[in-house]
Amino acid sequence: MKVSALAVQVTPRTTWVFARATGDDGTAGWGEGTLEGRSDEVRAGIEAFDGKLGSIPADPVKAAAYSAVEQALWDLKARTESRPLVELLGGAKRPRVALYANINRGTVDRSPAGFAVRAAEAAALGFGAIKIAPFDEVTPNENRFIRKGFARIAAAAEAIAGRSELQVDCHWRFDEATALEALAECARLGVTWFECPLAETPANYDAIKRLRAKANAAGMRLAGAELFIGSAGFKPLLEQGLYDVVMPDVKYAGGLAECLRIAELAARHRTGVSLHNPSGPVSHAHSVCLSAALEGSERLEYQHGETPLFFAVAPGLEAPAEGSAAPPAPFDIKGDFA
Repeated sequence: MKVSALAVQVTPRTTWVFARATGDDGTAGWGEGTLEGRSDEVRAGIEAFDGKLGSIPADPVKAAAYSAVEQALWDLKARTESRPLVELLGGAKRPRVALYANINRGTVDRSPAGFAVRAAEAAALGFGAIKIAPFDEVTPNENRFIRKGFARIAAAAEAIAGRSELQVDCHWRFDEATALEALAECARLGVTWFECPLAETPANYDAIKRLRAKANAAGMRLAGAELFIGSAGFKPLLEQGLYDVVMPDVKYAGGLAECLRIAELAARHRTGVSLHNPSGPVSHAHSVCLSAALEGSERLEYQHGETPLFFAVAPGLEAPAEGSAAPPAPFDIKGDFA
């Protein structure tokens, strides 16, 4: 068995990094470890695979490479045994997985009108929820541009009113006081999901718990933990009740098997699991299979409209229909790219 890496730059910002595990008979399984700004390092980590996974590395680059290889080995096993991947993961609990459309990377026009157009487009395709990251100019030390974010949220909310829920990703841009201000405005505008308001450090855990209580009182759920690694990394967050929903990523958390363990741990703490999935087609395919195998009905993130290469690179991968996706059949990365 041989493991190799492939990097495909699809936008000026985004480079997808894939792992390919090839068996002795030529059968290939695919995984993905896309990590923004670190593609060369992840690719090197995949290429350095020595045949044994071992324990999950704590370093994010090494964890991404590990996770990509782990996915590829699962995929290779499914193909070699001629069994659906979702069957190996425990079997499908639902025939189709509801998706929410993350429109952030594909929204080039960052004006309120630009967000509104893109949100309306996604709602028209049947996505029951749309996610935006509207606070481009805000940092924990600079919040004077927060109202630009509010204007984007208001425009998107109006564009999808009565058709889809609106979710807001804050990308750790606030301190507690500013997060409370943003949370209150989001509640006023009907937002249902408030994600990653504060840096997820132990020093902020008490503040995150307070924000969760405020969000719940306002009819919103608090979500986060997209970059955490392994069930051990998620355990303190779950034990302390920081979030309504945690977001393990098959590309970073340790791969498919570890995400299953994280989901089991979350279930014991009565916390929802919605996989973080804003990257390329391989991680999307694996995330759909894994989501179908999980108990519950949380929507799965889907990177909507960042690039037409999403399906061109992976012929045979079906596009979502009416805001949902079925666990996909095996597919290969197109020869022009592989």
